[in-house]
Amino acid sequence: MAFADTFKALSDPARREILELLKSGQLSAGDIAAKFDMTNATISYHLSILKKADLVRESRQKNFIFYELNASVFEELMLWFSQFKK
Repeated sequence: MAFADTFKALSDPARREILELLKSGQLSAGDIAAKFDMTNATISYHLSILKKADLVRESRQKNFIFYELNASVFEELMLWFSQFKK
């Protein structure tokens, strides 16, 4: 796991909000974009950063791209953070 990519992805409030949206299940890129007052290109950029950090996965179905959380990365992060508990 590249922690630098993960923390960079998590540092932006818009990307954290995208992750919050995906907690309830997969969404299309269009559904995600509809929740924000940003251009599609900006949403695509944020999704790209999240994919690079492996926080989200994409799948293609016909003409649509769907995104979902990659829970294993969050589990790995939690495991890493747990080492600092007393």
